[in-house]
Amino acid sequence: MILDKLKRFSMALDSPDPSTVPVYSTGDEVSGKVVLELSGAMKIQSLRLHAEGYAKVHWTESRSAGSSTAYTQNYSDEVEYYNKKINILQLDNGDVTVLQAGRHEFPFSFQLPEENLVTSFEGKHGSVRYWVKVKLHRPWATVRKIKREFTVIEPIDINTPLLLSPQAGTKEKLARVWYCNLGHVSLTAKIERKGYTPGEVIPIFAEVDNCCSRTVTPKAAIVQIQTFIARGTMKLKKSVVATLQGEGVAPRKRGSWHGRPLKIPPVSPSLLQCRVIRVEYMLRVYVEIPGTSKLSLELPLVIGTIPLHPFGSRSSSVGSHYSMDIDWLRLTLPERPEPPPDYSAVVSEEEAGRTDQGLTLPEEDDELSGMLERPFFAYVQEFRYRPPPIYSEIDPHPPRSDMRRRCMTC
Repeated sequence: MILDKLKRFSMALDSPDPSTVPVYSTGDEVSGKVVLELSGAMKIQSLRLHAEGYAKVHWTESRSAGSSTAYTQNYSDEVEYYNKKINILQLDNGDVTVLQAGRHEFPFSFQLPEENLVTSFEGKHGSVRYWVKVKLHRPWATVRKIKREFTVIEPIDINTPLLLSPQAGTKEKLARVWYCNLGHVSLTAKIERKGYTPGEVIPIFAEVDNCCSRTVTPKAAIVQIQTFIARGTMKLKKSVVATLQGEGVAPRKRGSWHGRPLKIPPVSPSLLQCRVIRVEYMLRVYVEIPGTSKLSLELPLVIGTIPLHPFGSRSSSVGSHYSMDIDWLRLTLPERPEPPPDYSAVVSEEEAGRTDQGLTLPEEDDELSGMLERPFFAYVQEFRYRPPPIYSEIDPHPPRSDMRRRCMTC
């Protein structure tokens, strides 16, 4: 009969879109409500909420100790990131609470910590999950449970000097087929920065110098590397999330990519702060050589959550520096400089006359030394309104005759 009285037991997290999993960041407040619909009066011992966040890994490996002995080794580990319990409905003295028939709503809220949280992730051998669990305890009845997951995104700002720094590299190899040398192949690649966000385009600058006797093909790919760690052992899983193929480079020719675009698909951000799970990315630029192994060059990538600011952040390329400086100058400097104002419009004749009278120097050396003890700024102010000298083509200080003879002898 107790089960018949409980018509509905549900929980909802506040979200703009109820059909999707709510997304939060570090320091955000998680809120929601628990709904009970009863067909009659019911006794409740407690209604408790438990919010948790864990990173867990698990995988198995087969081992062979000899020709006839084999066993399976299990690897597992976990890290707790959040654990909070809230009593939504419970009396302090331990008595039961009687709820009448009808609909009852119990709101709740809690705040996520400002740090020590990592981004939610689902991998082959592990995951990082956050959820809210509500338990309903009643006398002489089974415990009813509800569980709802939510997503946490750790902010990764790519507007930092480390993630804005350009990445470049060079590699070369001697292509060989059996005992025949085909020649050298060299590869140089560069990208403007290390940090990107999903949906952005990576301009790739590359150059392939094909000195071998076969046509080679340059390609590029974004590779995701998942690393699971447990008991000092690591398990790797690599997957290609985006690819790009260029045109073939003929023998004894050189091919170039001048900002060839490669778009980043909607992938999970980099996970770098977890002890048991790491998610890393790299850009692999490689050259396929028929009949032999490829020439590969790997550049590190960090997939962040905060995109590049259009203004106020440093660009990694010299060209962007130059264009940014030019635009700034265009915004601050007028097209044609204004002519200076006329002197008569600034200084009147009376001010100029008073300034000339005030510029008479004392005859005694003591008075001159006393003047020089004043601050230097005072002398600058005295010459502020002095009229300009009168223009004349006659030199007021002609050279002396003895100086002319000295110059002629030299």
